[in-house]
Amino acid sequence: MRAQGLGAAALLLMAGCAAETKLRPMPEAGLVQDAQGSAITEQQGVRLVADGQAWRGRPSDLERRLTPVYVRLENQGPRALEVQYPGIALVGQASRFRYTALAPLSLRQAVSSREHTAPGEATPGAVIAPAGHWRVGVGVGIPGYGPWPGYGPWPGYGPWGSPYYSPYSYAPSCQEPLPTEDMLNSALPEGTLEPGGSLEGFVYFQGVARREDAVTLQVKLVDAGTGEPFGVLDIPFQVSNG
Repeated sequence: MRAQGLGAAALLLMAGCAAETKLRPMPEAGLVQDAQGSAITEQQGVRLVADGQAWRGRPSDLERRLTPVYVRLENQGPRALEVQYPGIALVGQASRFRYTALAPLSLRQAVSSREHTAPGEATPGAVIAPAGHWRVGVGVGIPGYGPWPGYGPWPGYGPWGSPYYSPYSYAPSCQEPLPTEDMLNSALPEGTLEPGGSLEGFVYFQGVARREDAVTLQVKLVDAGTGEPFGVLDIPFQVSNG
């Protein structure tokens, strides 16, 4: 049985150059048209779009170390939604092991304790916005979502054909310290998602390659005013090792 108490520092030390994790939506998932790797589900007026193959940032080998998943939440329901990392998880379909989303700052603290210089400050890349209006951090964006209001074209998608183009060249390395600036800028922020608002960004999980054949992304719906759970959004993914 895997220990559920593994800390962020231990995860980073163990990750090394592990198998690359690719998450592909199961056939029964609600696939997003013209957006490979993306799926959608909705409950209680809250819509979730998730993509397990969206990472294009730095480090380029992140999917060999962690499992990044892009998520977008839209709240069209009547109550404010509390979004917290403990309520977001990948659950192994066979093992039932729960991989809770890792807070980016916990990764940063774990890494900076081993480095002479801590990574620079960064602002979360996604913010709550009124319906039909949204912002993302520098270089964040996935084209082709629609036809729902508020989707695409996404800002930050440059003429180089990649939303994560950077003028700074670098060599991929399994030893590049985490979290990188791209990871911090692109992270899903925690907070209250008001009715009519949207929230987007990446969540990072322990690497599941060679551990699971299939996982389900789960987002718990919690009333921000009362703390009462009122539903769970589920999207099943097949795990493949790249």
